[in-house]
Amino acid sequence: TRRLRDALALVDVRVLDHLVVGDGEVASFAERGLL
Repeated sequence: TRRLRDALALVDVRVLDHLVVGDGEVASFAERGLL
């Protein structure tokens, strides 16, 4: 996610969140302060 975010920043695109979905649960990188 960090590499993608950094690459997209070069063309002025922001990554607002990265979601991981599995086993009936969703984990948000933004909620965990990982972005």
